[in-house]
Amino acid sequence: MKKDIFKVVCLIMMASIASSVLADERTLNLESIVLESFDGDSNYTWKTMGSKFATTVDGETYPKLLLVPAWPSAVFGANREGKDLKSLGIWGRFDRQGYNWIDIYPTAADGEDDAGPAEIPIPGRVQYLDMWVWGSNLRCTLEAYVRDYQGVVHIIPLGNLTFEGWKNLRATVPANIPQFKRVLPHIATLTFVKFRVWTQPVEQVGNFYIYLDQFKIVTDTFESKHDGDELADPAHVQELWSSGTAAAGSN
Repeated sequence: MKKDIFKVVCLIMMASIASSVLADERTLNLESIVLESFDGDSNYTWKTMGSKFATTVDGETYPKLLLVPAWPSAVFGANREGKDLKSLGIWGRFDRQGYNWIDIYPTAADGEDDAGPAEIPIPGRVQYLDMWVWGSNLRCTLEAYVRDYQGVVHIIPLGNLTFEGWKNLRATVPANIPQFKRVLPHIATLTFVKFRVWTQPVEQVGNFYIYLDQFKIVTDTFESKHDGDELADPAHVQELWSSGTAAAGSN
């Protein structure tokens, strides 16, 4: 009888430990966060690059990017007076039809003209990617690229651009993209790498436009608190180990 009671107690303790480890995956604190408004006031400058057959003519190289005074009326209304809203315009041209692509990626706003990509941190455990896109019924597709805490890049399809005008595109972040670690800190955040537009081989690609606006996420920012949870904060740990006192006998 005592052995049976002991086994039950052990099982309860094991279940309690497992529950505490997995609690962060079950408890939700969902927030909607705008990663980039494209209004010209962010910490990033956006750049673009095209695939092999991108057009170069009269010294002009395509694709081109420009912040333009346009936005989805469904979000901000149609009245333009007193508004300083913008969207990111992409002007594409290719010499040949085919599986052409255009990459749109962020760089540091205070960087040099030749500054390389600067990935955007994504807080919490992101559930959805969400953005507004203006299309002209192009047979194209839009993808988002994210990097996990292990350095692996994942592709998340946002959808086809075979529609007219502004449309809200939303994509669920697949469960196979790791955003949780067994060890502290449990949250393993992603970073946004770039967007990629693909043209289909049957589409005319001599001249076309696409506009992007209000790139945001729906994310779970909850993380359980522990006694000494500040020791799981990477920034705090770095500060401690850069200013601490060496232990006796250590190198």
